[in-house]
Amino acid sequence: MADPAKVRKHAERVRELVASVVRTQIKDPRLGMITITDARITADLREATVFYTVLGDAEEQAGTAAALESAKGMLRGVVGRALGLRHSPSLAFVSDDVQEHVKHIDDLLAEAKQRDEVVQQLAAGAAYAGEAQPYKVDEDDDEGASDDDDEDEPALRAAVQR
Repeated sequence: MADPAKVRKHAERVRELVASVVRTQIKDPRLGMITITDARITADLREATVFYTVLGDAEEQAGTAAALESAKGMLRGVVGRALGLRHSPSLAFVSDDVQEHVKHIDDLLAEAKQRDEVVQQLAAGAAYAGEAQPYKVDEDDDEGASDDDDEDEPALRAAVQR
């Protein structure tokens, strides 16, 4: 097994190489506006997965996937020569649906914001269900206090409730 740092380094290099070759050498007309977002390689350096996004509709995404599949052999050769490994890693292309995840998260955040506004409107007119000070307060703070301190009890309660 290879060192994890070496694996990450090779994965980053695979991403850069595939992006460069797609941009400069592949002349397939089916290839749309593609961005190589990530690459991952197995610990034995035999298989690499390349993630990509395509700007456009489903037809353009399907065309780009077909173009990448047809150029897979050429891409594998370029990657193998550049990495200098004994075995060139096999490439698998996976469509990365980041944009769909972003849209879903934005929708969830908008819904949460709307619910927060409703809660704030409800809280604006709310009142306490019980007393303003729901906790029992010991009135006998001094152990030597006498019974004639009971006259000051309403004043103490009012001060504590503020």
